[in-house]
Amino acid sequence: MKSILVVSKEQEIYKIIRSCYRSSYRVDQIYAKDSALLILQRKRYDYLFIDIEILKQGETNDGLRNALQTFWRVFPSLEIVVMSPQGMIREAVIALKAGASNYLTYPLNPEEVKYVTETIDESIIMQSELNYLRDKFWQADSLEIVQTKSRAMTAVFEKIRSVAPTKSTVLLAGETGTGKGVMASLIHKHSNRRDSQFISVHCGAIPDTLLESELFGHEKGAFTGAVRRKLGKFEIARGGTIFLDEIGTITASAQIKLLQILQDGSFNRVGGEETIEANVRVIAATNMNLKEMCDAGLFRKDLYYRLNVFPIEISPLRDRKDDIPHFVEVFLRRMNKFNSKEIYHVHPSVLESFQRYSWPGNIRELENLIERAYILETTSVLRPESFPSELFETPGLASNEASDTSLSLAEARRLGLEGIERNYIKGQLLKNRGKIKDTAKASGITTRQLHKLMKKHNIRKEDFKSAA
Repeated sequence: MKSILVVSKEQEIYKIIRSCYRSSYRVDQIYAKDSALLILQRKRYDYLFIDIEILKQGETNDGLRNALQTFWRVFPSLEIVVMSPQGMIREAVIALKAGASNYLTYPLNPEEVKYVTETIDESIIMQSELNYLRDKFWQADSLEIVQTKSRAMTAVFEKIRSVAPTKSTVLLAGETGTGKGVMASLIHKHSNRRDSQFISVHCGAIPDTLLESELFGHEKGAFTGAVRRKLGKFEIARGGTIFLDEIGTITASAQIKLLQILQDGSFNRVGGEETIEANVRVIAATNMNLKEMCDAGLFRKDLYYRLNVFPIEISPLRDRKDDIPHFVEVFLRRMNKFNSKEIYHVHPSVLESFQRYSWPGNIRELENLIERAYILETTSVLRPESFPSELFETPGLASNEASDTSLSLAEARRLGLEGIERNYIKGQLLKNRGKIKDTAKASGITTRQLHKLMKKHNIRKEDFKSAA
């Protein structure tokens, strides 16, 4: 039998809802949000009917999403119906936009109460049918990747479904760490080239002098040190897919050769005269704005148009925070598989801090933070103690300090600038995995200056080597 939990202080509300589902649902009542969370940990409920004032208790309108998330962390499949007086319909609509299944207004109309659950049940059935049809397309080992609560990412996976069976060139755009490589692999796995090679090349990691040789190969004697013929990645990937990550970093001469492949389907090895057929699908990725680079003369426009046949924009993690619990579950499951530990849960305060954090390193940063905490954790739950303390710092602390009117303007300015300086250095260290030389270069300062700033703000590079 299905069940409903009513969270309301009014006995009459409970009686009306119970009368609507007398034979088909078990209906229980609780009076407070905290009590409802406790009972949900012990009992399964299909629906939660909650008074908007109880849901909103201790939260702002912007915090209604957090209030709903608190319930979904305990029971992810719970359908939440918000009950609201006429004067709080705006808040009920905000809750609906934040993910609530529907809302009712007081006084409750029994017909409307029944209609609400019927509508939700129908949408659940329809969604499950759509999921079934969608999942029939995806390979079994890809199903955990394509799970998302983000509309933007749902659109991304629909685009991948559409383009994967074709031979079209795909351009993946997005910040570092958003999973562009995973998406490229997903496209290849669901293409008609799935049984052939998938070759991944990080263009930004190859020195400019070796890039053309790596991509297109070279003949013996083509340059000093070329003691024998070498096959390039395009030749090795014949019949399959080549993934060119950080495509915006390739040299001007490599751009010309890549354009030849995309236009004519052929290329020459460095120092060679033989024209080689390039039967290969190209997937490129970039964290740069190639259109702006074209306007600045740093990237060929004709190559950009050839690459941009089917563009896909990958959302940063800060725009899809509802997916964080799923990512955490996936990462923990993988780590348990390859380690002797059994950790299946994360402390609620850690999940709350994940929702507040801006994730400059995106999914990769989240995975590495989970791995670091997994190594340090000694219990069956990932606790705050196993994560860097910076994760739990209150956002905007530096600006709050700087706006303290008891300070002089000079002192307030100094505190504000120090906060900006500290957060900037931490962000760069995280981005560069704690590497001093790379961080200094990215920051436009010397390594000596960086060391002084790290000492000033009590920042340790070791924290970022393990966390990034």
